[in-house]
Amino acid sequence: MNKFRMNTSYKFNSFFLGCGILMAASEVWKQWYLTFVLNGGFYQWWFFPFQLCSVPMYVLVILPRIRNFRARNALLTFLMCYGLLGGIAVFADTSGLQYPSLCLTVHSYLWHIMLITVGVIAGITCIIESSSHILSWRQFIDGTLIYFLCCLIASLINHLFGAFGSINMFYINPYYRMQQIGFTSLVRYCGNNLAILIYILATVFGASILFCVWMLISHFSCSS
Repeated sequence: MNKFRMNTSYKFNSFFLGCGILMAASEVWKQWYLTFVLNGGFYQWWFFPFQLCSVPMYVLVILPRIRNFRARNALLTFLMCYGLLGGIAVFADTSGLQYPSLCLTVHSYLWHIMLITVGVIAGITCIIESSSHILSWRQFIDGTLIYFLCCLIASLINHLFGAFGSINMFYINPYYRMQQIGFTSLVRYCGNNLAILIYILATVFGASILFCVWMLISHFSCSS
């Protein structure tokens, strides 16, 4: 990596870490508010911070410390595809952004706007750091493996903590009817488990479309 790309990466690292710390601090406040202000001191597992829109918070905190080029590219790809998709998709149905408290609703909107911003910056960073500024499908595969790993972790969380209350991380808990807009109607035709699988595959497909857009941008930036 040449000196320009190293300096650029350093500046973006500061941005990523700052966003990660800000998101983590706001998440701590959200969990406190939900537990002690709205729920009388009882923790609501439904709001445990491990949804698709929550994972970028963890990625942002560790990303600046990753020195392995392939691992860093995988994390950037996750942010610019899956994180960005999560930030954009929620605005198709804003009911999930609404809370009984105005401050929580504002927090939810700002959170997803930040996901979009971070996703865009991650895409720019990935293009700058890639060889000849051209992206490859291997990067998308690596980012998708992170997504699948997150699905596995979400399933384990659903299983381990399901006994303590309602919990549906990544909306893939088979004990809860699929709730995501556009997929709820599939349950009556193919059952809940298959609807969940289709939802996971559709997420990968949506992320791949975003990656194609980023590939076009990388080609245009290289030719210009």
